[in-house]
Amino acid sequence: MLNPRIQEAFNKQINAELFSSYMYLSMAAYFESRSMRGMANWMRVQAQEEVVHATKFFDFIHDRDGQVTLTAIGAPPVQWDSAAQVFEHAYEHECKVTAMIHDLVRLARNENDPAADNFLQWFVTEQVEEEASAQLMVDKLRLVGDNGAGLFMVDTEAAQRAFAPPAPGAAT
Repeated sequence: MLNPRIQEAFNKQINAELFSSYMYLSMAAYFESRSMRGMANWMRVQAQEEVVHATKFFDFIHDRDGQVTLTAIGAPPVQWDSAAQVFEHAYEHECKVTAMIHDLVRLARNENDPAADNFLQWFVTEQVEEEASAQLMVDKLRLVGDNGAGLFMVDTEAAQRAFAPPAPGAAT
């Protein structure tokens, strides 16, 4: 049976992961409206990854005979001043999620739940990748500034990002 404190915290994390997906879709919409389809693609892929993250928590709760409780998802921002600002927001958001994951690890250890701790280690590693990926885009966009050719190149590169769904039954 899943520890009630961990169950509650993991349910909150499901909401946070789904909010992240919603936020990235909002960012994709922003880029689509500015004909930056490559960066919109980057955000769509990110949104899909966040749903996978939420699903991992969902499945873990059920695997431990817990109860998933879904709550309302807050409205994400819809407007930014530049492509760089969008990715800066994404990076800051990923840093916030990293802090949330670290808090969950501390909770699992404080509650003496090695299964939850082990489960969370995938997310610890994933957040290193998430932050690095967003920071790289921030760095590129800061480098090109408002240069149209540079923005076009970054947009073209971002279009190459593809979603790789986890294999059925893949370990969390």
